[in-house]
Amino acid sequence: MTSILLADLTYYPYLDDAGQVTDAFSGKVGVYAIFDHAQTLQYISYSRDVSFSLKQHLIRQPHHCYWFKVQTIDRPNRTALEEIRASWISENGAIPPGNAEEAAAWSQAIDVKAQMTAAEQAVYEASDGLDKVKVLKKIARRVEEDVLAQLEARGVKMPLRFDPKAKEEGLLLLK
Repeated sequence: MTSILLADLTYYPYLDDAGQVTDAFSGKVGVYAIFDHAQTLQYISYSRDVSFSLKQHLIRQPHHCYWFKVQTIDRPNRTALEEIRASWISENGAIPPGNAEEAAAWSQAIDVKAQMTAAEQAVYEASDGLDKVKVLKKIARRVEEDVLAQLEARGVKMPLRFDPKAKEEGLLLLK
């Protein structure tokens, strides 16, 4: 599998005219690069379902996801995917922020514990067992509303469903 130069790939808009992330890469294995509104490279990764991964990144980093480029491969091969990613990073001349200091914000579920208010923190710490779970779910719903409001302002119109089990752990990720 030979890597196509990142510069030679087509920019795809993150959202189509209907406010949706394309399903053209649903279930497709590939390497993708995400760019901000000025087409500055923000993040490079690979996935067994490129469209689903693009949606996950959009909920985590809505203000940095405006364009993407993708190279799909027919058969899953981690070595080939990692080689393509490495060649694109090298071609860029610098490690994108999402692959360096901002890596967790791009690759990890949204941790609502980091967004607790002082009052929420006090209630959480005073709780135990099932009550802690209830507090985390309540905070997760509040943060989810904030995320959905940011996405709506960004022009996202597609339905998004967050994993209810993850909310019990204080995490937001798409189901």
